[in-house]
Amino acid sequence: MKRTLSASTATVAMVFALSSSAMAEDWYPYPVEVWTPAFNMDSPRSKADYVPVEKAAQKWNLCVSFPHMKDAYWLGVDYGITEEAKRVGVAATVTDAGGYTNLNTQISQIEDCVSAGADAVIIGAIAYDGLNNLVAEISDKGIPVIDVINGMSSDKLSAKSLVSFGEMGAKAGEFLADLHPAGGESAKVAWFPGPAGAGWVEAGNAGFLGAVEDSAIEMVETKYGDTGKEAQARLVEDTLQTYPDLDYIVGTAVTAEAAIPILRSRGLTDKVKVVSYYYAPGVDRGISRGQILAAPTDSTVIQGRIAVDQAVRILEGKDYLKHVGPKLYVVTQENYDKFDPASTLAPDGFRPVFSVK
Repeated sequence: MKRTLSASTATVAMVFALSSSAMAEDWYPYPVEVWTPAFNMDSPRSKADYVPVEKAAQKWNLCVSFPHMKDAYWLGVDYGITEEAKRVGVAATVTDAGGYTNLNTQISQIEDCVSAGADAVIIGAIAYDGLNNLVAEISDKGIPVIDVINGMSSDKLSAKSLVSFGEMGAKAGEFLADLHPAGGESAKVAWFPGPAGAGWVEAGNAGFLGAVEDSAIEMVETKYGDTGKEAQARLVEDTLQTYPDLDYIVGTAVTAEAAIPILRSRGLTDKVKVVSYYYAPGVDRGISRGQILAAPTDSTVIQGRIAVDQAVRILEGKDYLKHVGPKLYVVTQENYDKFDPASTLAPDGFRPVFSVK
C-alpha cells in the first residue's frame, strides 16, 4: 500500500475540509497513523494516507461482532463497515451482543457466525483479554481476525483498525489541564470512563489521569458503568448528589449526553461543565449548542471502513497495514464550524444494518 507522509497541520486541515458527500462516496485518501512494530500501542508511529482497494476480487463473507448498538458511537462503526462492504462488493453479517456485561453472548455469536462460513472476522471486543481463546481458535482455522475500535491483547490477530484510547483520554485531560494548570484555579472533576474491564476504558482511564496529574484538577470521583444512557444517568445523578460543588463532568459520550438534561433540571448548566473523551451525535449537538466544551474524535466511521479493507486485502494476499488508526484531533466550541462529522458519525436517520448481501 502506498504511504504518503503528511504534516500534522495538513492532516487536521484535510480532515476538517472533507465534505459529507465526498466522505460517503470517496472517503480516501485519509490521514492515519501506523504503529510499527504492530500491536503495541507504545510503538513508534508514522503518518500515512490510507487508500483502500477499489473492489474485492470476489464476494467474501465477513462476520462482524459489536459489543452493542445502544448508542450512536457504534452506529457510526456499523455505518462505516456496512457502507464499505457495499462499496467493495463483499457480504457482511453484523451481530450485537447487547452490552458490555455479555461477553459469553459475544463469544457465542462469533462462533455461530464462523460456523456459518465466515471468510474473515471483525471484532469490536467486549473484553481486552476475554476473547483471546476464541481468536486463537479462529486463527488456527486460517480465518483472519481484525480487531476494530476497542482493542484485544491476543497475539493471534491479523490486523488492528483502532486508535489509542489512552491518547483519547489524554486529549480530554490535556484540554482540562490547559484550563486549570498547576498553580492556577483548582477544579473538582468527576470522571466516568465507561465499563470496567474493557480495554478501551482502561486505556482511556490511564491516559486521562496521566494528563491531569500535574494540573490544578482535583479528581473527586471515578465511576465505571455500562454505556447505556440510563446507567450513565444514574451515575451522574448519584455523583451530583454527593458532590454539590462539582465543576466538571468528564466521561463517555453517553455520560456527556445524559448529563445535559440532568444539569438543566437542577439549574447547574452554568456551574458544571461537560467534556466527553470520544465523539457521538449527542456530543456533536452539545458542542454546537454550547452545552459540551470539547471532545476528541477518533473518526469512527473510517475505522470501520479500514477494518473491511484490511480483511479484503488479507484474504486476497495483498499488502496491508497491520496496525493503523485515524489521526486524532479535538473538536471544541471554537473550531466546531470547521468540523465535518462525516468521518465520525452515521447520517441522520441511519438505522442499524445487520446484513449486507
